[in-house]
Amino acid sequence: MAAGPVRFLEVTVRDLPYRIVNRFMLGLFRVLDLRFDVQGAENIPPIAGAVIASNHVSYLDFIFVGLAGYKRGRLVRFMAKNSVFTSKVSGPWMRGMHHIPVDREAGAAAFEVAVTALQDGELVGIFPEATISRSWELKKFKTGVARLALQADVPIVPMVVWGGQRVLTVDKRYSLRRGRAISILVGKPLVPNEGAKAGRVMLDLHACMNDLLAQVQHDYPQRPAGPDDHWWLPRHLGGTAPSMEKARELEETVLAARRVKAARKAARKAAR
Repeated sequence: MAAGPVRFLEVTVRDLPYRIVNRFMLGLFRVLDLRFDVQGAENIPPIAGAVIASNHVSYLDFIFVGLAGYKRGRLVRFMAKNSVFTSKVSGPWMRGMHHIPVDREAGAAAFEVAVTALQDGELVGIFPEATISRSWELKKFKTGVARLALQADVPIVPMVVWGGQRVLTVDKRYSLRRGRAISILVGKPLVPNEGAKAGRVMLDLHACMNDLLAQVQHDYPQRPAGPDDHWWLPRHLGGTAPSMEKARELEETVLAARRVKAARKAARKAAR
């Protein structure tokens, strides 16, 4: 009879850093008076494993996606680049929350860890666009979401977030202005058919999330405050965000600069 309380204690202690971060962020959101509208959280499985797939418009998206899981009584373990885990600031917390580090030079190891987590009943969160979309439209998806779901035999839960780009996003855009609306919409789980191809699954997921994004943009309660406040809207909604083609060029420029910086850093390290 003691197994139940012991197991509960293990889970509570294991997830203590995650719950501390949740409490801190919820307090910060109250200070900023962020106005959340979370719809469809009931579509998140209450106990079983699932891949949570979300669009990506801000640096805070993982927190917003986690909030939807939190409302369902679940914690989401995110797959994130390894550098976040080696940082002296974020590293201890990312490791303490049992997120999954991804080494781009050895991605297979992270994939296996994620599959095991899913089979153990965890929720694993992924941004299939990989990086933030500067156009605020869905970019082409990576196939990792489908491959994980197929390998672990779990559903994919599509989710979209909107409004976070008005708080903190790429190109040094941030705002501490109070009262921003944050919309989170969770769609019905997609269950890949046995033997389905990852590419086909991702096309279906992209179409589903595109519909969810259109819905959440249409229902978003706030509009631009003036002629200079259209940057956070995509072009097809009258905004001044870069087109998808221009956004892709900007991203390639940034990635190229990062590669040069990394090469210089590696060269300095080797010369020591």
